[in-house]
Amino acid sequence: MTEKDTFGETMKLAERAKEDIYFAEHDRELIAKLRAKLQKVDKTAIDLRCPKCTGYLEAYTFAGFALDRCDKCGGIWMDRGELEGVVRKVSRGPIGEWIDTLTAKS
Repeated sequence: MTEKDTFGETMKLAERAKEDIYFAEHDRELIAKLRAKLQKVDKTAIDLRCPKCTGYLEAYTFAGFALDRCDKCGGIWMDRGELEGVVRKVSRGPIGEWIDTLTAKS
């Protein structure tokens, strides 16, 4: 028998589509939570230009790190080691943050 099971294939595609929709919504929620942690810092006296386009860089803080974000293209620019620090801090979770606050030196 070489007849294809088109109903079964359609069901598999529908399940994949539902999965994709679920994970896309989950990603949107995570991005919204991370954006809420991004805080703009008062403008500095020096106007820095974006290395990618003609926009100006604005100072932001995220998870205790200073970041520069382009007002035109939205690009994020960091100093050496900041990306690793942000990833390390964000991926630790609430228990890691609690341990950090307990062991932080004042």
